[in-house]
Amino acid sequence: MAYVIVSPCIDLKDAACVDVCPVDCIYEGERQYFINPEECIDCAACEPVCPVTAIFAEDAVPDAEKEFIETNKNFDYPA
Repeated sequence: MAYVIVSPCIDLKDAACVDVCPVDCIYEGERQYFINPEECIDCAACEPVCPVTAIFAEDAVPDAEKEFIETNKNFDYPA
């Protein structure tokens, strides 16, 4: 299970999550950050530092934000 960034991050991009990620699995998109589910180690370091509560464990994503599970999976991560 990975962590997922949802809609409150759109157009905010605070980057506190990027700074605390020990494996550098958070990538900047045009309007928000994305967590690569293949690289995420489930450490939860990013979740408490998000100023807008936009980061959730995949199985805890609110129903209204479920589309972001696929959005994070399908982001064009660098190779």
